[in-house]
Amino acid sequence: MDEEDERIPLQEKLPQKEKSPEKNGILGVIFSPFNWLSRLSDELHWSFVLGVVIVYGINQGLCLGLSKVNTQYYMKDVQKLQPSEAQIYHGMIMIPWIVKPLWGILTDTVPVAGRRRRPYFFFAGIIGAVSMIILSIETNLILGLALLLLICGSAGAAIADVTIDACVTENSISHPSLAGEMQSLCGLCSSIGQLIGYTISGFLVHLIGSKGVFGVLSVPAGLVIFVGLIIQEPLIRNFSYKRVSQKFVDAGRAMWTALKCPVVWRPCLYMYLSLAVSLHIHEGMFYWYTDAHAGPAFSQEMVGSISAVGAIGSLLGVLLYQNIFRKHPFRSVLFWAQLLYGASSLIDLLLVLRINLTLGIPDYVIVIFDAVVSHMIARLKWMPLLVLSSKLCPAGIEGTFFALLMSIDHIGYFTASWGGGILLHGLNVTRTSFDNLWLAVLVRSFFRVLPIVILFLVPSGDPNLNILPIEMLGAKKGEDLADDSEMEMEALLVNRANQN
Repeated sequence: MDEEDERIPLQEKLPQKEKSPEKNGILGVIFSPFNWLSRLSDELHWSFVLGVVIVYGINQGLCLGLSKVNTQYYMKDVQKLQPSEAQIYHGMIMIPWIVKPLWGILTDTVPVAGRRRRPYFFFAGIIGAVSMIILSIETNLILGLALLLLICGSAGAAIADVTIDACVTENSISHPSLAGEMQSLCGLCSSIGQLIGYTISGFLVHLIGSKGVFGVLSVPAGLVIFVGLIIQEPLIRNFSYKRVSQKFVDAGRAMWTALKCPVVWRPCLYMYLSLAVSLHIHEGMFYWYTDAHAGPAFSQEMVGSISAVGAIGSLLGVLLYQNIFRKHPFRSVLFWAQLLYGASSLIDLLLVLRINLTLGIPDYVIVIFDAVVSHMIARLKWMPLLVLSSKLCPAGIEGTFFALLMSIDHIGYFTASWGGGILLHGLNVTRTSFDNLWLAVLVRSFFRVLPIVILFLVPSGDPNLNILPIEMLGAKKGEDLADDSEMEMEALLVNRANQN
């Protein structure tokens, strides 16, 4: 009887947590974000949730909404670049995201003043705020210096991102049942931030110009410093900096050991290829949107509104994944998302070939519909990859390995951006010539469907279960994290050596 009495409360408690977000249908979908916040705050700590909101929602989401539109106008109107050049430089701005493993190794193995996370939030906020301020106050910047400052601003965002990612990944390992909800919260914050950023971006560019918007962007970057002040983490005592080089070597060996595991490298290969072949031609479309002769000549406010509608689509994608697709196997979700992703990109053909005008449909109707659908599907495709990535990280090098996975994704993004720039250049799409833009759209749509043939690389099992072997998941709570990291990396290496 005593055993039964102990089991009953547990049995009553589990179904309530599973059903609570979904039991009210549409209302459950609307209020599910509040359920996530309440549950995550109870299970983890409020400072972690607030840190996610600031880093993902404000410093990434809001800043992305503001900086993307603002940088496009800055490159087009101030630096006078061609679409293919702007596409290439846009990829270069993302270079700090490619070297995320470096930031990950630093935050995992090199504590500063006894802290592993806080100092890196401070550094990220400072470098991001300073670079944006310089861009806003300096006039007649040469392209090279302007590009360097944009890269520094991107570096600040990347360092803050990898640091909060490490916190998310640690909690995903210690609370595997919350991994999907944590990634949904990250996606939700990012989408809402982008919605606000895109909504006001066009108006701000019109009112204060692109350089003025750079000044505004220094404020969200500064908030990252506040995250460093409030984030909760244990104090590491008696850390020996003489062993840092050895820790770097151990982290590198542990990452290599994990990457040699088939359950790790196969999804990594899929993530890179699926992103690399999704060619980006958004700079060509942006120049066409704002062209007064070939295109619809959208205003700055309209361009920002289009992006804001796209952020709504991303938000819908997060909610759909959290409430409908979160429990479905990764492979099945990615199959339909990838197929629809390629098909939805064909909507741009209606615009570029002016078929919509022949049918009597205004440009803005097609553009808004395309923004909602394409961003929603893109988010549905991205969410399972984020959850999958968080489940591929061995204990002890969570931040480093998650950063490595995200850098693989950004290398794919970089490849797609440069590939799109080369495509636009090869088809002679310029500031004033858009005759072959329709062909670029067609090629992009075809390539976006190709990753379906390599879906066998993605796990097909229950997404709520751990994927890694048990020896890679030896996380411990309440102990010195630096010592744990070293012990777990050594155990992983020893285990691999025994297998060989």
